[in-house]
Formats: sequence, structure tokens, C-alpha cells
Amino acid sequence: MSPVDLHYRRLGKEGAQAVVILHGLFGTSDNWGSIGRELAVPTTTDAEALDVLLMDLRDHGRSPHTQETSYPLMAADVHALLAKLGLKDVVLVGHSMGGKTAMLFAQRWPELIKQLIVIDISPKEHTNNQAHIVRALLEADLSPGRTRKEVESDIAEHVKEPGVVQFLLKNLYWKEDDTLAWRMNVPLLARDLDAILAAIGPETVKVPTLFVRGGQSDYILREDIPAIKEQFPRSRVETVPYAGHWVHAQAPDEVTAWIREAAR
Repeated sequence: MSPVDLHYRRLGKEGAQAVVILHGLFGTSDNWGSIGRELAVPTTTDAEALDVLLMDLRDHGRSPHTQETSYPLMAADVHALLAKLGLKDVVLVGHSMGGKTAMLFAQRWPELIKQLIVIDISPKEHTNNQAHIVRALLEADLSPGRTRKEVESDIAEHVKEPGVVQFLLKNLYWKEDDTLAWRMNVPLLARDLDAILAAIGPETVKVPTLFVRGGQSDYILREDIPAIKEQFPRSRVETVPYAGHWVHAQAPDEVTAWIREAAR
């Protein structure tokens, strides 16, 4: 299957150190907008402007809806875009699903990466704790005439965390004057969820790598760290004790500082 042309936003200074950021499942490049803008146009005088690419992965955001998704396919999409833009020696950042995409990219094209930053995900297979979210998205009534508030109520019947409800609703847009739709390809993501939960494969990655884990999250457990260190021998692990899975949203200053450090 051929790569798809990913939607992306490019911020900052072309020709500067490139930073490529990949969002997580059910997310979009907009989730990283604040951090992307700070990296591109820093508010502190001692920080350099970077060349920041915020991508929508396939079947998410404004990127094409496809017939299949997997980490090899997502990584190939990213590779095709970097090749088109002529970018090398990038700082590659990925959260959750985007982190696994970034890890597989590093297995296949390590020569293109200056440093890898993986936000709150490990290379192993993960259990399905997204079933209630998938059910909520599939069952939400988007028939003509429905309002955003009514769809929000549909989602909240299955998803009890208000923050997650609002995160999902960022994908909702007016397809027509009276009809809402999801920007993400909900039926395909539901069908291929096992591929998104899968491990990335056992190949060693020798690229310098930073794993950032949320202390309140279970996506990188303490017992996972020895296996991570074995597969990523040039890695280190940093923990944000008060953060959950969305570390970049809960600790943006720390994540921004780590990206800047990698870009030096």
C-alpha cells in the first residue's frame, strides 16, 4: 500500500533544527499547537526558533481516510513526507500511538533521526482500555439536525472523564450546515484497534532516545524499563510524577524543555 500525503502545519524557521511531532490515537496535530508555537517562536530571548512540523497521522485530523492502518504504514507516511521536504537529522517526537510510530520509524530509518522522544508509551503490546471510547464514537448519533451539545451527551454516556470527552469533541466538525461528522476515520480505527495496540517489533534502536512517562499513567510501568533499556541502549527515562497519560498537556514546560535540549 502506497504512503498517503499527510496534512501538516509547519511553524518557525525553515532551515533551523527540524522537530517533527506525532500525536496519539484519536488526536490531531492541534493537540501540540501550544508547544509547537513555543518551539517555533520562543517567548524567551535565549531560545532559538526551530523548524516545527505538526502532522496529522493517517485517518486522523485532516489527513486522508484510508482502508488500513498499522505502524509500518504510519511510519512510511511520515518517511514520505520527510523525503518530500528534504528533512534529515530531525528530532522526532511522538505521543502514545505517535510514539510507537516514531519508534518503528527509528527502527527503519535511524539515519534520519538526531534524537527520538517518546511520550508515555512503551514498545510492548498494550491492553485494550479504549473499548468504551470506541463504542461511544461508533454509537454517537450524527444525523442531520443534531447539535454539538447532543453529541457531547451521547459521548458522555460511555466516557465519564470530562477531559477525555472534550478531547474527543475536538474531532467534531460541521460537514454540512446541519450535519456534524468526525474528522477521524472512526470505523477503520475501531476495526484496526488491535494493530494500534500491537508491539512495534524487537529490533534494537541505537538512536539517542528519551522516554517521558507520566507518574500517574500505566503505559510505561517501572517493570517495563529494563526491556526498554535493552531494546533502546542509548535511552534514558524521565518521569513527571504528577502527570497522567497526556504528559505534554499536563507538563508542557517540562516537555518543551526536553525537546529544546534534544534540538541543541
